[in-house]
Amino acid sequence: MRAILLLVFISSAVNSFAQVNPDALGGWYMYFWNAKIKESGFGFQGDVQYRNWNPAGDLEQLLLRAGATYTPKNTQAKFTVGYAFILSGAYGMSAHSTSNEHRIYQEALLIQNIGKRVYLNHRFRFEQRFVQNQNFRMRLRYNIFVNIALNKAKMEKHTFYLALYNELFINTDTEIGNGNSVTIFDRNRLYGALGFYILDNLKVQLGYMYQSNSSYGKGQLQLSVHHSF
Repeated sequence: MRAILLLVFISSAVNSFAQVNPDALGGWYMYFWNAKIKESGFGFQGDVQYRNWNPAGDLEQLLLRAGATYTPKNTQAKFTVGYAFILSGAYGMSAHSTSNEHRIYQEALLIQNIGKRVYLNHRFRFEQRFVQNQNFRMRLRYNIFVNIALNKAKMEKHTFYLALYNELFINTDTEIGNGNSVTIFDRNRLYGALGFYILDNLKVQLGYMYQSNSSYGKGQLQLSVHHSF
C-alpha cells in the first residue's frame, strides 16, 4: 500500500513539474558578438544564450549560434547565413529530459535612423529546423528593434539608451510527426530594457521580455552583453 501511495505521489509531482507556471519569472543570459573583416564588407556574428525556466538552474534552452555576414557598400543593410545548435530542457525536469535541434538560417537586417536619437532596425529571418524526433520544418521571423539614445545624441561610450523590440514567429508547417502538430502562429516576444555603452564597441542591456505562444505567456528577465570587434 505504501509503495502504491509513493508511486502516486511521484507521478503527481512529475505532472506538476511538466506544467509551465506562467507566473514564474524566467532568466535569459546572453552574449552577442559581431566581427568585421577589415574593409571587405564581410564578417561574422554569433551569440551564446543560456535560458532558464526560473532565474537560474532549471534549463530551458542553451543556444549556440554563428553566421557569416555581408554588408554591401553604401547601404544600411546586412545579410547573414548561419547555423545554430539548441539544447532544450523540459520544465522542472531539465536535468533528466532534454532534446536538441540543429538549425540553418538566413537573415536580412535593414537599418534606419529617425532623427538624431532613434535607431530603428528591421530583421527578417528564415529558419530550417531539424528538431530531435520531429519532422523537418521551417519558420519565418520578423523583429522590429527600436533603440533610443537618452543622455547623448549618439550611440557611443557612456551612452544610456532605451531598447525595445517585438518579434513575431510564424511556422510554415503544422505537422511535426508522430501525429503531433503545431499552430501557424508560433510565438511573439515583446521586450523593453535599459542599455549602457561601456565602450564604443561594448554595451550591456538589462530588461524584461514577455513571450506568448498558443498555450501560455511567460515573463523573462534578460541580461545581455553586445560586443563588436
